[in-house]
Amino acid sequence: MSTLRFGYGTNGFANHRLDDALAVIADLGYSGVALTLDHAHLDPFADDVVAQTARVAKRLSELGLGVVVETGARFLLDPWRKHQPTLLSGEPGPRIDFLRRAAEIADDLGAECVSFWSGVADSTVDEETAWQRLLSGVSAVLETTNARFALEPEPGHYVQHLDQALRLRGELGEVDRLGITLDVGHCVAVEPVSAAECVREAGPLLFNVQLDDMVPGVHEHLEFGEGRLDLADTLAALAEVGYRGLAAVELPRHSHAAPDVARRARAALASADWVVDAESAIRAEPERIRVLFPSAGRRVGRAALRPDVDPEGLVHGTADDRARGRLLAALASALDTDALVKEVEELYRYGDGAERRGVLRNLHVLPDEPRVVEAGQRMVADALRANDTGLVAAALGEFAAEHLDDHGWRHGVLKCLFTGVPTAAVAGLDRRGDAELLRMVADYVAERKAAGRTVPADAEAILASGATCDEEVSR
Repeated sequence: MSTLRFGYGTNGFANHRLDDALAVIADLGYSGVALTLDHAHLDPFADDVVAQTARVAKRLSELGLGVVVETGARFLLDPWRKHQPTLLSGEPGPRIDFLRRAAEIADDLGAECVSFWSGVADSTVDEETAWQRLLSGVSAVLETTNARFALEPEPGHYVQHLDQALRLRGELGEVDRLGITLDVGHCVAVEPVSAAECVREAGPLLFNVQLDDMVPGVHEHLEFGEGRLDLADTLAALAEVGYRGLAAVELPRHSHAAPDVARRARAALASADWVVDAESAIRAEPERIRVLFPSAGRRVGRAALRPDVDPEGLVHGTADDRARGRLLAALASALDTDALVKEVEELYRYGDGAERRGVLRNLHVLPDEPRVVEAGQRMVADALRANDTGLVAAALGEFAAEHLDDHGWRHGVLKCLFTGVPTAAVAGLDRRGDAELLRMVADYVAERKAAGRTVPADAEAILASGATCDEEVSR
């Protein structure tokens, strides 16, 4: 496995005693914890905080857990106002005091850093005032502490984008003890580039990483696979930049099922980490794909990527389809054209149904070179002669949309109707549909009706879309 160190946030174990939460996290195979200082979990304002900290440090050592200190408790400073006061407030003293206390606790725990965010600027505060307050507050904390601090861009906060955090660090003079906390889910939600690109942009300034899934435009922490994060791509980027800190799962609203959620997250991380390692192994020794490609289903699972709308994975594919695509891309980067064609054709020829599907669904990741395209066309044609719905669906993906001849492509669409494959699996249907396809589908529908058989809704939809197009052209 890679050198990445995975942790879990204690804010996702809010219903557990801290000692119990640490034990569960360790038992599940995590390497560390992101410890959120809060009323129930090491209260920094408790009279016996020094003794509590010593006990937690001892327990972390016994369990072999690394730690980062998180400061995102919701009502620790004010029981009425969430996350208030902040560094942007008119009276930021309580927040500065809290961050100083967090730094002392971090020192006593041997923590890797203290993570913090800017907070939300009051609507009555102008841009320049807010920025100066933030600069002043961070400076005050850094000047009176020894811990490493990591600023986290937070959606909806004054600093919500990575470039803002980097700008602030620059204006503070590139202080060595000030780095970045990157929540990769936030990247999905609000950044203009992928989480992997954000990792590369932050590079050596990454002190802390939080792991979760999200969908674009929505700040809601989701379990892996429920959003749009490419987890393997993100972990690969972390390995690429040489990140050595904790990468801790951040699911603060999943405490009601914490052990099960943490177990699922650990399994997802292990699967994605396996893909990253497999890619690296294939780049170094391309022949390793002969063992790793068949292993993908067992190592990452065979579940549909979008089970809510595509339970069989015919349209959006499966977890092992996606993993095999990454392995093929790694193979393509390591071999010349002749060797690549030979290797991919053998993976298809000697593979089982899932392995063949993995090749077909990912032909588009291979180089767009004549010999590669010709090999892909042969494999697609072979798949379309079968009645295996998984192969038919996979064969009509992005590669076929670009490289299959009109005759073969039209018959592929008909094959979907014959075998019950949703035409949503056909890439480029709107673009490549033509009058000849409409004629073929109309004949098929007429035959079904004459025989008293039901007509697939997808066939009717193709004809309806054709009629709509004709109307638009006539206008």
